[in-house]
Amino acid sequence: MFQVKNLRFKYPRNKEYTIKGISFEIKEGEIFGLLGPSGVGKSTTQKILIKLLEKYDGEVSYKGKDIKQYGKAFYQGIGVGFEIPVHFSKLTAQENLDFFKRLYSVNGDIDGLLKRVGLYEDRNKRVNEYSKGMKARLNFVRALINKPNVLFLDEPTNGLDPKNARIIKDIIKEFKGKGGTVLLTTHLMNDVDELCDRVAFMADGKIVEIDTPKDLKLKHGRREVDVEYIEDDIVKKEGFNLDKLSTDHKFLNIVKTKKIITIHSKETTLDHIFIRVTGVENGE
Repeated sequence: MFQVKNLRFKYPRNKEYTIKGISFEIKEGEIFGLLGPSGVGKSTTQKILIKLLEKYDGEVSYKGKDIKQYGKAFYQGIGVGFEIPVHFSKLTAQENLDFFKRLYSVNGDIDGLLKRVGLYEDRNKRVNEYSKGMKARLNFVRALINKPNVLFLDEPTNGLDPKNARIIKDIIKEFKGKGGTVLLTTHLMNDVDELCDRVAFMADGKIVEIDTPKDLKLKHGRREVDVEYIEDDIVKKEGFNLDKLSTDHKFLNIVKTKKIITIHSKETTLDHIFIRVTGVENGE
């Protein structure tokens, strides 16, 4: 869907480039995570891909065509959910949605979406009476108002309780299941682990890692397994090499003769990878 080659961007008042020559692609029908600490260029990259910023160096193509060659029709096929919801606070949720519906030639099932996210009964309330979580859910509905092919989502579950976060994530999965493409930025690594097919970590305006969540965890983890077991009424813990389990007599003996409490591989988490590859652990 998107091909980005050697993208560089500098804001007019800045001396340094915010984006320093990044290259990546977003495949059709995948959920692509763009991750990194605040200020590394994630939002700027998003703004370029949705044509809010155009004075950049490098190449950005959408469906094989230079994105600069697209006119207003480009926006008919994309949906955008910014991190900070922007609504007309003195209008009701329904009035907000009715206003934005008029901007598009095609509309989705808005009532169905409102029911899914638990806002249908409150659709005639003014948005300034909504809680933070309700505003976030309304923002998500608005991103889907035009039945887009591509979704740009910035922290879509931030501030939501587990129940409502699950509803949003399920809708994102369904969107992908129907062939939709998603660019997701978030600091919630559990969401990334669950949703993303591939992720790119950014640091200081550059992409420092890009791969599937599973391969990243295998790359940065240790091939070891810890076994907790009971021996003589005492809880003990042993570590073993994952590649030698089938021939490790001590491990096999424990499994066969002891009461096992837990067995855990030493696979690392995306949180640890985030900290390691983006330089956060060094205070950068």
